[in-house]
Amino acid sequence: MVGMPERQLYTAHLVRSIPLSDRTKHLEFRVRELPRFDFNAGQFVSMKERRNEKEVTRAYSIASPPRADNSFDLCLNRVDEGFFSNYLCDLKEGADVRFHGPHGLFVMRQPVRDSIFIATGTGIAPMRGMLQWVFAEPERWQGREFWLVFGSRVPADIYYHAEFLRLAAERPNFHYFPTLSRAGADWHGLRGYVQEHVREIARDRGAVSPNQTDAYICGLQNMVEANRDLLIKELGWDKKSVLYERFD
Repeated sequence: MVGMPERQLYTAHLVRSIPLSDRTKHLEFRVRELPRFDFNAGQFVSMKERRNEKEVTRAYSIASPPRADNSFDLCLNRVDEGFFSNYLCDLKEGADVRFHGPHGLFVMRQPVRDSIFIATGTGIAPMRGMLQWVFAEPERWQGREFWLVFGSRVPADIYYHAEFLRLAAERPNFHYFPTLSRAGADWHGLRGYVQEHVREIARDRGAVSPNQTDAYICGLQNMVEANRDLLIKELGWDKKSVLYERFD
């Protein structure tokens, strides 16, 4: 039997490490071997490192759009007892880590249509990349509507909040809905789980332009399944219009 060819390994050089919360980091890398790192917004890379003589590999969604250079961003949480997430969160600026990629089919359908982005936690990573890609060129966003429903437990975990607020202020066709499941009395925004707010948006889209909207869902399995069932089983959306990526 012929073995599978070895994947091409590259070196990601850490340029910036920015805390987003006490357990979450935004990491900015440059690929040493390439003048330009090409990928599609929403794809992931697989990081590799040795631990106790064993090769450990973990996949992380890219949190940025493709750019005209060799850079890409990640957004990740520390995981209790986890090796790789803590290794990357502790990585010092100037350090290198090996990876292969890009990989994955969680990318925007073409041509771009009205779209609902649904994320919880670090599931916001590919959504950030997709939204930055969409609004980089007028032909991608003009005449279309976009919604981001982003669920977290507490305000500190609404990653890139200022960035999305700024985008919503600049683009009237971008509608940003952060919602908290464990909000305190000082939170004056939406409350509850993401699917509660997705239902209202999706119903309106079905009434205005049935079968003309796509949904992109990223997060833990229970959230993904709840929103897929809502859109496909309850509201009758076409399965091809509902794309998703699970983290567990």
